[in-house]
Formats: sequence, structure tokens, C-alpha cells
Amino acid sequence: MNEEDLKLSPDAFEPLTKDEREDSEKIAGPSLSFGQNVWIRFKQRKAAVISAIIIILMMVIAFGSTPFINNSTLVKSHPQYANLPPKIPGFGAINGLNGKLKQNGQWVDAYAQNNVPKDKYFIAGTDYLGRPLGQRIIYGTKISLIVALVAAFFDLTIGVLYGVISGWKGGGVDNVMQRIIEIISSVPNLIIAVLMLVVLKPGITSIIIAIAISSWTTMARQVRAETLSLKNEEYVLAARSLGESSSKIAWKHLIPNLSSIIIIQTMYTIPSAIFFEAFLSFIGIGISAPQTSLGVLLNEGQKNFQFLPYQMWIPAIVLCILMIAFNLLGDGLRDAFDPRGQR
Repeated sequence: MNEEDLKLSPDAFEPLTKDEREDSEKIAGPSLSFGQNVWIRFKQRKAAVISAIIIILMMVIAFGSTPFINNSTLVKSHPQYANLPPKIPGFGAINGLNGKLKQNGQWVDAYAQNNVPKDKYFIAGTDYLGRPLGQRIIYGTKISLIVALVAAFFDLTIGVLYGVISGWKGGGVDNVMQRIIEIISSVPNLIIAVLMLVVLKPGITSIIIAIAISSWTTMARQVRAETLSLKNEEYVLAARSLGESSSKIAWKHLIPNLSSIIIIQTMYTIPSAIFFEAFLSFIGIGISAPQTSLGVLLNEGQKNFQFLPYQMWIPAIVLCILMIAFNLLGDGLRDAFDPRGQR
């Protein structure tokens, strides 16, 4: 490198203009809202995204099949098709999915034994009355999702409202309301469901009433605890000093700041409600035959589990996928709303 290369022109030392200085000091990057940040963090959690897709697909299948699957088609028996294993076109080489059963150590074509037409097959097999197990699983998933939506509804109405009022009022009102929650929480859900049988017949109505009585208490406690801290924030005190009503403050300031807790807790309430319904139906005090749910299918399938395991395995897998998907979705939403909790 020679001396001429090291020489700099006088223009190289000219000061920056005011606009150039301001541009150089600006921080690059767009300004994102809270919702946009939550969405970006949520998309980074692949398990939560996949779980959300699975839940949406199961809801579409369960509720979209209502015109084709109803009570009349579910209870109608076909003895000539009883206990047929799953048969899926294109899976002829896979035993267990090609209409074959293992009998005395050998795989036997159950469809040929029952003289089933070649163009007729059942993707999930049939039960002991020849009813399509696939249709009954779809309908049972619909019942589980209805129970889940009902539990979410009571969480979002009774639980949120009760918690906000308790935390906002404080003092004696808060003490009385919390003692009521403690009394309700001390009674197990199973006992409430059994008591409903004294007044009502076994079915989805008694399950919904049992959920309505006690499922919202956890939501109420969490909302109340957060409301106690939020009501002392400066923006809430400013709104009160300006004379805004309590209902307006709750709607404008408290509920938006409680949204993360509300959404996350709702996602954890749903799988608990699904399991509660399945458990009650499994032990015979929930939905009972000839109606169906995933719990009823598990109860019927375990009777023939040794010889016809698919009758229990398939509804059990669907129930597990449904509960795991909601739990993973809840974990993803928790991390998206509260990045401080990330590991």
C-alpha cells in the first residue's frame, strides 16, 4: 500500500447533517403490538401449533358429521357384521388393518367368515352388535368436545365474573366469597355427579350440572389473586379518580390484563372436563348405552379386550390424543403470553 492510497479526500471529514444523525440513531425493526408478539412466540412452539391443528381437525370432523351420524344410526344393530376388525383399503399387507383377526395363533379373514360383501369395510371395525365403531368414536368425540366447551363457558362466565368481583371488592365481601369457594371445592366432583343421579337420569345433563357447580372455582381463585394486584396499579387508580364506574374499569382495564390467565386456565380446564366425562361414563354413572361417548366405548371395549383389543385401543388413543393436544396447547399459550416463564 503506497502513500497515495492512504491519503483521504477532504470530503471524508465533513460532519453529518441533522437528518443523517437522526437516521443513524434510529433503532431498526418494526414496532409490534402485544398480540403480534404473542402470535410470534406461539408459532415458535411447534408442539402447540400441531396440537391446535389437531384440535381444529377433530372439531371439524366431530361437528361436521352431525348430518350423517345421529342417534338412529348409532343404535341400529347389524348382527351379521358383529365384531369385525378394522379394514382400510390399501393396507392389505398389514395384519390388523386388513380385516384379519388372530385366532388360535393364525390370522383369519373375519370379513370372509361373515360373508361380508367385498366392497363393504369398516375403517375402525365394529362392536358386538355390528355397529360401526368409527361412527361411534366420532360421535363420542363430539360429546367430549361439547362437555369441554360447556366447562370453558362456565369458566369464562361464572369463574371470571366471580373472581373479578371478589378481588375488586376485597374486605368482608372477598372473605365471604372465598369461603363459599372453599365449601364448593371441598365436595368432590364425583359426589356431585352421583347426587345428580338422584334427581336426573344418567346422561350429559347431569354431567353438565356437575361441571357448572364446581368446575369454575380454580378460575375464580386465579382471577381473584391477579385482580387484587391489578386494582392497585396506577392506571386503575387514575381511572377511579376520574370517576369511572367499576364495571367500566373492569371491562377496559382488568379483563384485558387478565386475558392471558383466563385463556391459559381455560385450556387446562378443558382436558380435565373431558376426562371427567369419560370417567363417569366408564363407571356407568355418566352417559349410558345405547347412547355413546368415549367413556362408554372404553367400558364396552375392555370387556372383550383380550380377544378384540381394537375395540378399546382405538377410542383410548382418540381420548389420549384429545387430552394431550389440549395440554400441549395450554403449555404453548402459557409460554407465549408469559415469556418470563420460558426455560
